[in-house]
Amino acid sequence: MTAQPPAPRLITIGETMALVAPMAAEPLLTAQDFRLGIGGAESNVAVHVAALGHPTAWVSALGDDVLGERVRAVIDGFGVDTRWVATDATAPTGVYFKDPGRGVQYYRAGSAASRMRPASLDGVPLEQAEIVHISGITPVLSASCAELVEAVLDRMAAAQGIVSFDVNHRAALWSAAEAAPVLRRLAERADLVFVGRDEAETLWGCETAADARALLPGVPTLVVKDGDVGATEFSDAGEVFVPAIPTEVVEVVGAGDAFAAGYLAALLAGAPASERLLAGHRRASLVLRSTSDLV
Repeated sequence: MTAQPPAPRLITIGETMALVAPMAAEPLLTAQDFRLGIGGAESNVAVHVAALGHPTAWVSALGDDVLGERVRAVIDGFGVDTRWVATDATAPTGVYFKDPGRGVQYYRAGSAASRMRPASLDGVPLEQAEIVHISGITPVLSASCAELVEAVLDRMAAAQGIVSFDVNHRAALWSAAEAAPVLRRLAERADLVFVGRDEAETLWGCETAADARALLPGVPTLVVKDGDVGATEFSDAGEVFVPAIPTEVVEVVGAGDAFAAGYLAALLAGAPASERLLAGHRRASLVLRSTSDLV
């Protein structure tokens, strides 16, 4: 008999796509050599946390296609539990392209993951996890995905574990005007929120980390990331700032997920605020030096 993997301490929920990226930091227009990988905010977090020694699971849906098989195999290979990932025979696995220095291009409309709904959580032991991690990408994928996020928050409201929410506004998916009220409301329901300072300025006009805290005073723990400056944690215990690690940047996409993962792994290890923030910077620095979301 095959032994069941250990119960996940961290469960993440969201779409992962096949990722096409230039081998070097060159634009898509002129690059000749490419790598086929995977990318998704929530699975990125799961992979990094698993690499740091904690049992994790990723919940999603993939198409019944070779790209879906590849995505699952890669994430399995990193030691992430994928037993709650559904296969949809009627919808494809999404794809996106990295264009270094110019962001990304998505081909994800109508994907299998965009069809997720509250019933997709049936059998998933959310209440047994110490942390359930979601992001602001999922609610914009479809109406049913928005309902899924609300269902996660509803189920976790009475649970012992916490909900970690990365605001993760994607301008290519929805405008700041559309996203701002939705992402603020979801953040207000979470226990731990990650947001970029520039992201908070775009969405809500927050010019400083303190402004973001003033906007979200009821969030138990708020982490504001300010690029190469550093990151600040706000909680009932006070305010803690840790400067970023100087890094030669190749590609920024995925660094926010890595930061969240480093922080969450340190949280699971019982580390204090300063060590959690430093762990986030360390993991982000690894990703910033590569065109890959993972290391």
